[in-house]
Amino acid sequence: MHKKPQILATETLARTRLFHIEQLDLRFSNGVTTRYERLCSQRSSGAVLVVPVMADGTVLMIREYAAGVERYELALPKGRIEIGESPLEAANRELQEETGYAARRLRHLTGLTVAPGYMGHVTEVILAEDLFPQRLIGDEPEEIEVVPWPLDDLAGLLACDDCTEARSIAALFISRERLQAEQAEGDNDDG
Repeated sequence: MHKKPQILATETLARTRLFHIEQLDLRFSNGVTTRYERLCSQRSSGAVLVVPVMADGTVLMIREYAAGVERYELALPKGRIEIGESPLEAANRELQEETGYAARRLRHLTGLTVAPGYMGHVTEVILAEDLFPQRLIGDEPEEIEVVPWPLDDLAGLLACDDCTEARSIAALFISRERLQAEQAEGDNDDG
C-alpha cells in the first residue's frame, strides 16, 4: 500500500459561486515534490443520482439542458444534498422535483467519483422503488422532460446520441446488476 503524499502547501487560485480551485504542493514518499490543482465544491454536502425503477422495470430518465456540452442530455435525476439532508432525503426530493414521482423504498447503492485526480466530489447512487405520483416544485428553469426507458435495454440507451453522462450510465448498469442478482436470489429461495 502506498503512503499518501505529504501536503506541503495549499493555495486558492480562484473561487466562484460554485467552485474553489486549489493548488497543492505535495511530497511523495520517494522524495519527489510536485504541484497539483484540484476543483473543490463550494458549500456542498455532496450529490445524489437517483435510479427510479417502476414496477414494470422501466427507469424514469430525464432530458434537461446541460450547459457544459451545450445540448439537452438524457440522464438520471440528480442534485445537490442540502445541508441537514440525508442522501436518501435528497434523492426523494430530487425525484419529486424532476420526475413528479416519490419513492416508498430508497436504497444507497454506492458512491461514484468523476476525475478523482482533480475533484473530490462524490455522487451517491440511490435506487428508488415503489414509486407513486407526487410533485415538488424545484429550481429548474424549465419543465424537465421525463423519458421512461426499459432497464433491460441499456444497449439501446447507449446508442442514443444524447445519453453520454457517465455517472448515469454506470448507475444504470450497477442497478440492473443488483436487481438481477436479487431476483436470482429470490428465485433460488423459492425453488
